[in-house]
Amino acid sequence: MTSTGSTGSTAPQPPGVVRLLRPYAGGFAAVVVLQVIGAVAGLAPLLAVVELGRTLLAPGPADDGHVRNVVIVGAAGLLVRLLFTAASSGVGHLLDTRVQLSLRRQLAARLGRVPIGRLARRRTGELAKLVGEDVSAVHPLIAHTPGELVSAFVVPLVSLGYLLTVDWRLTLITLIPVLLAVALVPLMMTPARLREQKEFDAAMGRISASVVEFVQGIAVVKAFGGSERAHSAFRTAVGDFTRSFYRMVRGLSSVAAGMQVALSPPFVLLAVLVGGAYRITGGGLAPADLLPFLLLGLGLTAPVAALGHGFDDLQAARRAVGRIRDVLAEPSLPEPVRPVAPEGHRVELRDVRFAYGGRAGGERRFGYEVAATGREVLRGIDLVLEPGTITAVVGPSGSGKSTLVQLLPRFYDPTHGSVLLGGVDLREVGSQELYRRVSFVFQDVRLLRASVADNIALAVPHADRDAVVRAARRASIHDRILELPRGYDSVIGEDARLSGGEAQRVSIARALLADAPVLVLDEATAFADPQTEQAVREALAQTREKRTTLVIAHRLETIADADTVVMLRDGEIVERGTTAELLARNGAFAEFWKIHAGAMEAGAVEAGAMEGEEAR
Repeated sequence: MTSTGSTGSTAPQPPGVVRLLRPYAGGFAAVVVLQVIGAVAGLAPLLAVVELGRTLLAPGPADDGHVRNVVIVGAAGLLVRLLFTAASSGVGHLLDTRVQLSLRRQLAARLGRVPIGRLARRRTGELAKLVGEDVSAVHPLIAHTPGELVSAFVVPLVSLGYLLTVDWRLTLITLIPVLLAVALVPLMMTPARLREQKEFDAAMGRISASVVEFVQGIAVVKAFGGSERAHSAFRTAVGDFTRSFYRMVRGLSSVAAGMQVALSPPFVLLAVLVGGAYRITGGGLAPADLLPFLLLGLGLTAPVAALGHGFDDLQAARRAVGRIRDVLAEPSLPEPVRPVAPEGHRVELRDVRFAYGGRAGGERRFGYEVAATGREVLRGIDLVLEPGTITAVVGPSGSGKSTLVQLLPRFYDPTHGSVLLGGVDLREVGSQELYRRVSFVFQDVRLLRASVADNIALAVPHADRDAVVRAARRASIHDRILELPRGYDSVIGEDARLSGGEAQRVSIARALLADAPVLVLDEATAFADPQTEQAVREALAQTREKRTTLVIAHRLETIADADTVVMLRDGEIVERGTTAELLARNGAFAEFWKIHAGAMEAGAVEAGAMEGEEAR
């Protein structure tokens, strides 16, 4: 069943580069105008040298006043060039800062509206590269390309206009190096070259992802001695990057070398001298008139050469903008046109089915191809969670437990069926209203780089310090917070370093402070010691009569607290009932219980043996 009151989930059209940069049109215009003035003024010293040469080479005594005026004009032109070029560069870099800030804000806003489940399936390294490196890669496009493009066109055009007045035939000869370089540009844009560049970007993204994942899991790697396996993923990513980089460089090296030779000063001077000698010996050109071609010929190619040197950065910026456009076009969580407020907090799942990526094959996410499995991980789930009860979901890995609990906070929408809160389909509840009613704590906790108090009060920013402290006490994290350098004002990642279990308790304190009527716990005390877990369970039990709780449980103690236990296998409910009822049936749950009880007993025996060895 789909919600008739919800907006569609189709993605918006990707904003084009012009649309992305349109708010900064005035800044770009200022960069261009300043650069035009600086570029044209930069020709004055060259033209002054030409005029001095003609004056000094002319028969008879030189006019001192004329020579002085020419020198003054050349010096003034150089000063104007320096001032206006510096101003253009400064405005361009300030504009780049504003654009990067705006892009990061737009990305943050878009990612904040994208269903959380879509983000959870992406590697942290890819998202970090997107918001960090890809936005930074736009720098050449904003800060340098406008000025370089102006110089690449204005300087040659003004120079050509002047040279054509001197001798149009030698002007065409002077253009030969530029034309040769421009003729090689299409060879850098062939489908094969573009494909190699795309493979290079993908390989770079895999390196970033593997580094982030290794650093985040380094404690586990050290504890279990898996450094070789952990490093193998990074070595594989580096190997892929090296091969893609070699292919790209091999394809571009000959073309780039040809362009550098064509635009090099020796080649330009050779072309001008050969052409000039031919024209002078033929009587078509005065020797003094060769001087402007020697000077402006080099000025003709220098801007084009500078643009060619920045070609790789420009291509990288273009590809980064493409990935940013893809993210800004990501479909946001569909919001209802006419939101409906739930009546109560009874939760019901009706014939829920879910498949990651649907059945339509692959899709693009964050500028990368993501294959869709199309396999249903939940099939025909019918479940009711009554207010004041705890429902525990158990089952083997891959049975669909995490997917099931992620439907309640609407990290995903079911591909079939519906999830109701207070008799209302979640797709008809506004997101703000939904998150006021549903809070969640997951095993993999991410805390913000903010104070501990702000992390606890994230869902209730207006909460006073007393309320934050009460929530921390109930989550058994208050004493640990007081041990931090600045207590509740300590900043996570700066002067506050918390273990996995401590971070989970901060997250539980956040949920307790939010006091939402529906609480979702995905193995929320997995890293806690038994005493802490017992304290947290007691804190949750104090308010269970006014809350609907859904728990993914692996520990038998958590299962024992539940009013209803649901056993999942291959995405289907195979058993449900109280712990005692399910044990009496001696079915799938009883087998699950025995396996876990045996594992816990073995772990206790091993721990006791280790303590005995230490005692000896």
